[in-house]
Amino acid sequence: MDPPPTEALLKALESLFALNALNSVGELTKVGRRMAEFPLDPMLSKMIVASEKYKCSEEVISIAAMLSIGNSIFYRPKDKQVHADNARLNFHNDGSVTVGDHIALLRVYSSWMETNFSTQWCYENYIQVKSMKRARDIRDQLQGLLERKAITSGFFHHSAKLQKCGSYRTVKNPQTVHIHPSSGLAKELPRWVIYHELVMTTKEYMRQVTELKPEWLVEIAPHYYQLKDVEDAGAVKLPRGEGRAEKDK
Repeated sequence: MDPPPTEALLKALESLFALNALNSVGELTKVGRRMAEFPLDPMLSKMIVASEKYKCSEEVISIAAMLSIGNSIFYRPKDKQVHADNARLNFHNDGSVTVGDHIALLRVYSSWMETNFSTQWCYENYIQVKSMKRARDIRDQLQGLLERKAITSGFFHHSAKLQKCGSYRTVKNPQTVHIHPSSGLAKELPRWVIYHELVMTTKEYMRQVTELKPEWLVEIAPHYYQLKDVEDAGAVKLPRGEGRAEKDK
C-alpha cells in the first residue's frame, strides 16, 4: 500500500489540529482521545463529543449515522422524479422554516423510527431501505458505545481485569473475583469489566457486569486512575481461546 501524499497528510493533520484533536506538537489531546473511540470521520467524531455539552447526543448520533452512509438515501425513479423530489423536500420544511440538510437527515431517521422502521414508509418516501438499515446499525453501535461510557462514569471504581486463570482481579484494592453465572457475559470473559456490586456465595462474584475499554478509566476518572493502572492491558497473555478479544477474531 502506497503512503498518503505529503500534501494530503498535512491537510489531515491541520484538520485534526483545528478540531482540537492534536496539540501543537502533534500529540493526541483529551478531546482527540475521545474522538478516536468512534469508528467515524474525525469531524463526525468531534460532533458527537461536542453533543454532550449541548445535551443533544441522541439527535447527533442519528445525524452521524446518516452522514456515514453517504448520498445513497433517496432515489428518483425516472417516471416519478417530481414525486420523489417533493418527498425529499418535505423533510426540509418545518412550518414556515426551511431546515438544512443535516437536520433534514435527522428528520428522515426520526420519522422512520416512529414508524417502527417500516419498509413501506421508505417506499412511500422514495428512500433506500438498505441504506436506512445500515444507518440504524451504525447508530446502534454509537449508542451502545455512549451507553457503556456513561455506565463507566458511575462505576469506574468497580473495575476488574481478566487474569490468565479465567478469574478477574479488581484494579483498586486488588482481590480475586468472578463474573456471576447469571450474567450474559459469564462465558464471554471480556478483558476488562465494571460491575455493580460484589456478592459472596461460593466465590466472590461480580453482579451486573459491563465490558469497557481500559483507557476509558483514565479518561473518565483521571483523579482515580493513572496510566500505569491500565497500560498493561494488552500485555497479559491469556490461554488460547480465552477472552473476548480472542473470540472476536
